[in-house]
Amino acid sequence: MTRAAKEEKTNAMRLLEAAGVAYAGHAYEVGETAPGGMEVALQLGQDPDRVFKTLVTVGHTGEHYVFLVPVNAELDLKKAARAVGEKSIRMIPQKELLGLTGYVHGGCSPIGMKKAFVTCIDETAQLFDTILFSGGRVGFQVEVSPEDLPRALAFTYADLAG
Repeated sequence: MTRAAKEEKTNAMRLLEAAGVAYAGHAYEVGETAPGGMEVALQLGQDPDRVFKTLVTVGHTGEHYVFLVPVNAELDLKKAARAVGEKSIRMIPQKELLGLTGYVHGGCSPIGMKKAFVTCIDETAQLFDTILFSGGRVGFQVEVSPEDLPRALAFTYADLAG
C-alpha cells in the first residue's frame, strides 16, 4: 500500500482494521453529485442485491436508527419500525446527516459514526459471502463478509426491504 493510500483511510476503514475484519476497497467515479446506489453497483460491476445503502432514521421516541438495505430496494418504514420496537420512524432530513453521523450524503458508512446507533441490516445480506456498503466517503465502498462484520459493528438482521 502506498503512503497516499494510507493517508486516505476513513474512520470505517480504520475501525474495520482495528477489529481484524478483512475488507476490500472499491473506488468509483463521482460527478458533481453523489451517484445513486444503483449507479454505484453498475459502476463497480456488482450485483445490486449485495450492494447496500446506509439510511439514517428517527423514531417516534426521538431515537435515531441506522438501516442497511440493498440499493435496488426501498426501506419499508413499517417493517423498520417493528424491527427496532418503534411506533413509527421517518428518514432524517439530509441536512442533519453530517452533524449527526459525521458523514455526508452518499458517503455515510454504518461504521465509524460519531455515535453508535441501533443498526439493522436487511436479512438478505446473509445470502452472500460478501456485501458492499459505503466506506465512509463518496466514491468508496468496502466489501466485507457478513460473518466478520459483527466484530466491527453491532447490528441485527431483519426483514427491512419493501
